[in-house]
Amino acid sequence: MLKKFVFLVIVSVSCLSLFAADNIVTKNVPLIDQDVLDSIARYKNVRSASVIGWVDDQLLVRTRFGDTSQIHRVHKPLGMREQLSFADEPIGGIALPRKQEFNTITYLKDEGGTESYQLFGFNLETKWETRISDGMGRYTGLAYSPSGNFVSYTSTKRTEQYSDLYIMDVSEYQEELVLQIDEVGWSIIAWHPSEDRLLIRKYISVVKAELYELDLATKEKTRLLADHGDLAIGTADYLNDGSILVVSDLNSNFRKIFQFSVENQELRVLISASWDVNSFALSPNREQLIYSVNADGYTHLYWYDIASKKSTRFLAEFSEGQPSGIRFNFDQTKVAFNYSSAQQQTDVYTIDLSTQDVTRWTQSEYGELDPTTLVSSSLFRYESFDGLEIPAFIYKPTTDAPHPVLVYIHGGPASQHRPGFSTRFQYYVNELGLAVVAPNVRGSRGYGNKYVSLDDWELREDSVRDIGALLDWIGTQSDLDADAVIVDGGSYGGYMVLACMVHYGDRLLGGSERVGISNFVTFLENTQGYRRDLRRVEYGDERIPEIREFLESIAPLNHVHRINKPLLVVQGLNDPRVPASESRQIVDALEENDIPVWYVLYKDEGHGLRKKPNQDHSFAVQVQFLQYLLEGINTSTNTE
Repeated sequence: MLKKFVFLVIVSVSCLSLFAADNIVTKNVPLIDQDVLDSIARYKNVRSASVIGWVDDQLLVRTRFGDTSQIHRVHKPLGMREQLSFADEPIGGIALPRKQEFNTITYLKDEGGTESYQLFGFNLETKWETRISDGMGRYTGLAYSPSGNFVSYTSTKRTEQYSDLYIMDVSEYQEELVLQIDEVGWSIIAWHPSEDRLLIRKYISVVKAELYELDLATKEKTRLLADHGDLAIGTADYLNDGSILVVSDLNSNFRKIFQFSVENQELRVLISASWDVNSFALSPNREQLIYSVNADGYTHLYWYDIASKKSTRFLAEFSEGQPSGIRFNFDQTKVAFNYSSAQQQTDVYTIDLSTQDVTRWTQSEYGELDPTTLVSSSLFRYESFDGLEIPAFIYKPTTDAPHPVLVYIHGGPASQHRPGFSTRFQYYVNELGLAVVAPNVRGSRGYGNKYVSLDDWELREDSVRDIGALLDWIGTQSDLDADAVIVDGGSYGGYMVLACMVHYGDRLLGGSERVGISNFVTFLENTQGYRRDLRRVEYGDERIPEIREFLESIAPLNHVHRINKPLLVVQGLNDPRVPASESRQIVDALEENDIPVWYVLYKDEGHGLRKKPNQDHSFAVQVQFLQYLLEGINTSTNTE
């Protein structure tokens, strides 16, 4: 008979000294063992840092010394991090003026994970925060104009659903509505050097968008590239001659950088690669750029000179991980960037463009962890049910085989697992002896347009079949235990976990999911209005009767009677993307069927956990749940 657990309204008494009980609700979660708390202690104090930008010859970085990520100033390489902001909520969406000297920056901040971001000004010298917005709507997409006199952004404050386009004179915080929008998906992506025009984009899907130029004097928008059919639009910006650089997949399975002349409508390929060009960063004088290529999940960086049209690979020594966040200094002599890999948490570096000398600016703490014990990942491919090759990364223990397996399924769905640092992965491998396998099932980005579209609408469960094929592959590996597999994922990955529990439950020990979709119909009906139409493009429009019938037919909630293994469900109460009702309904249904289900609700979080006490508590619960599953298989083995 399946084991039942005691109902707890708050966290267990043994955790009260470590976790704030009033914001955490748990159900069926047993007391967290002291040995679990002790075992994760070494892993809880790993820090990281990421670059925000240059302030003259110093750097602003984002890092955490308290419970949330805040703004810090680093005066010199490996110097002390001076904390500037001290908010209770994490600070995000930070924009810096594009000039050498400035005192004020702008940023976005929400409350409790609602993603209802509000606009703030911040003085770097006085450390004084000024709230600019009035609390209505949601602000996104902050960017300064070339002079630094204006900032652009979007806001839903007029309708609570559609994002109108605004610019603001930052000297007096005077706001101007430049385009009223009654559709979802619009954003500002670049300023013209003369500041009289903006590049704006209508995002439709991961493979389709529209590009426009907006005249700020007349408020008229002009469609660009309209004669080139459906295409994706990524990073875009103006060159000094008014032509536009744009990352797109025009006439190709992979993305390239194109140069487009607005004046004569000429379009030509500027930069191409055998993989997707992810994005580019243009220097302040618009004479050089650095672009990144997503090479089978790894990031390769290239420097490009506009005048000579010469492209040069650089920072090759960082190619086994993820360099990111490129920031030119004002005189274009140096670039700051982040770097992380499977064995290194994110830290900040700079490179001198004339000498190619790399300097490390932050060296974040590993806490009590020994960095030499951290495991790396390796890339492999396996064949799915229809012969399609599925790329995946595996993290293996050094203990005796065969290893139990945790299959981690990313969200998105058009995201991609790429080898970066994960404290949890390191714990699973080194402390629990789990091999972690992270597949990029069909629908993942990074492998071309055809691949990313292979799970759309009625093809949705083909990506679930990719996990079934992975289970087959695991069964062929002598160092992996096919009888001890657990599935784990968040958001869309949470749906994948539930779907795997429905289809492959007899081959799994159990599953854990965070903020997962249990029914696409109820998800689409209850997600925030500013997201709904964009999600319909990916999953299907539930208002169409035959599509609604299909979505209901694949909903894990409607097949809950087929789930017969334990499940952990983690949710943020204020989640605007996947509403808390999605978790609540699957938990209720599993309880009705007498299936062990642990449920944790964080009342001050949204789509994911951003506050350290909540992250630590979730980590402890996850470890206890995994131990419970693994002890089940060990008990069964010992009984036999």
